[in-house]
Amino acid sequence: MSLPTTTDAITIAKAGGLEVIEKKTIPFPKPSPQSLVVKVEYFGVNFIDVYYRTGVYPYKEFPAVLGKETAGTIVALPTDEAILNDEVYKKNNFKVGGKVAADFLGSHASVVSMPWKSAYPIPENVSTRLGAAGILQALTAYTFFEEAYKVKKGDKILVHTVAGGLGLLFAQLGRARGATVIGTTSTAAKAEIAKQNGADHVILYPKEDTVQRVLEITNGEGVDAVFDGVGKDTFDNNFKLLKRKGTLVSVGNASGPVEPFSPLRLVEKNLALLRPTMNNYVYTSEEAYYYGKKVFELIGDGTLKINIFKEYPFTTEGYRQAQSDLVEGKTTGKLVIKVD
Repeated sequence: MSLPTTTDAITIAKAGGLEVIEKKTIPFPKPSPQSLVVKVEYFGVNFIDVYYRTGVYPYKEFPAVLGKETAGTIVALPTDEAILNDEVYKKNNFKVGGKVAADFLGSHASVVSMPWKSAYPIPENVSTRLGAAGILQALTAYTFFEEAYKVKKGDKILVHTVAGGLGLLFAQLGRARGATVIGTTSTAAKAEIAKQNGADHVILYPKEDTVQRVLEITNGEGVDAVFDGVGKDTFDNNFKLLKRKGTLVSVGNASGPVEPFSPLRLVEKNLALLRPTMNNYVYTSEEAYYYGKKVFELIGDGTLKINIFKEYPFTTEGYRQAQSDLVEGKTTGKLVIKVD
């Protein structure tokens, strides 16, 4: 297949509100000898895309292409002999026409060139739609449960915004490991979805006192770990509902970044605090291969069910609406964009 000279992409010319998002046709650069070229079929939409769009996470230069989660079919392989002879590259068994999901910044375009280490082979029993909807959040959930805090049978954990795409995967994985999962969400309808996905207790934070309810559920002891994707609005209360020697895993910044604070706050209960990023758990090609294989095994056998909330069109308006719905808390599960 001859490679295109242009690609349709979701771009921003500067950081800002939804109005900076534009679908544009841009030049397609010549791929490097180390890269895969992928014809994209679906995008996954995530809060990290919002962080980049608003400038919480800065781009080095503009205009920039948005997006980190993509899936499609390979149309060209690397040509570098060193890459082709790499043992981990060979284990991935990449081939033209093969399905891959990718976690690569700037990948929300109809055709993308990416480092092979950013691509994860999708097995035959998983679609590219599920690949795009699941790879980033499933990798996050699995690596955080393995390395940020290793969730085990008998643990009690709290997951903030448990009905979101990542929250539902935390709940499912927690159930599979035999942990008691307590979640927070905003509505009774979302609470029901969370319970169907493995949450044992769901707290409606607009109506209930989260700290009080967690302490009631745990008989005053508190939880072993908190996975908090909200950030600023929930951070302080996490210290009150964690048990002695508990772990706070700060997952995201949906309400804004956490304000600076003194490490002395950890002393009262000998707490551990982490602010990990999934990309540092899949930093090497060996780590990416190991965790990617594990995640797609769990998706393929149904242990992790990817709940797709809605599919949006590949247009300026469709992409703006997806981010708007996500930020306003109108969604449960995952948002995807179909690339025609």
